[in-house]
Amino acid sequence: MKRDTLDEIYKSYMDEVYRYLLFLCRNHYLAEDVMQETFYRAYLHLEDCPEERVKPWLFRVAHNAFVDIQRKDTRNYTKAHDYFERLTDGVSAEDEAIKKEGLTELTTIICNLPGKQQEAILLYDFHGFSYDQSAEIMDVKVGYFKVLLFRARQKIRQERGV
Repeated sequence: MKRDTLDEIYKSYMDEVYRYLLFLCRNHYLAEDVMQETFYRAYLHLEDCPEERVKPWLFRVAHNAFVDIQRKDTRNYTKAHDYFERLTDGVSAEDEAIKKEGLTELTTIICNLPGKQQEAILLYDFHGFSYDQSAEIMDVKVGYFKVLLFRARQKIRQERGV
C-alpha cells in the first residue's frame, strides 16, 4: 500500500484510536505508547485488510496491542480525571457546564463498570461500530457482545436513576 494511504489512515483515525486507548489505559503516556504500537502494527500488516474495513480492523489492532501490553505490565494506572473536561464543542458556558456535569457523571459510571462492559459501551455507543465489528474487535461472539452491552446500559440506567 502506498505511503500516502498510510498517512491518510493515520490522520483520519489517530484521534479516535487515541481516545479509545486512553479510556482503556487510563494513562495518557501509556495510551500514546499503545497508539504508536497500533500504527506500527498497522503499517506492517495493512495490505491484509480490505479498504472498507480499515476502521474496525485498526480498532482490533489497538485492542490487541492494549491486551498485549496489559499482559506484560501488571501495574494499575489511573485515568486522567480532566480528559473529558477538556473536550468542548463551542456551546454556551451554561450548556457546557450542564454537559460537563452530565459527562462527568456518565464517565464515572462507565469507569465503574466491569472492563468488558466498558469496552462494549465504548465501541458501540461512542465509536459507532456495529455489533459484528465490536464483537470482532473484542474477540467475543456477537451474542455475548449484545449481553455485555445490555448489562452495561442497564447498570448505567440504574446508576442515573432513569
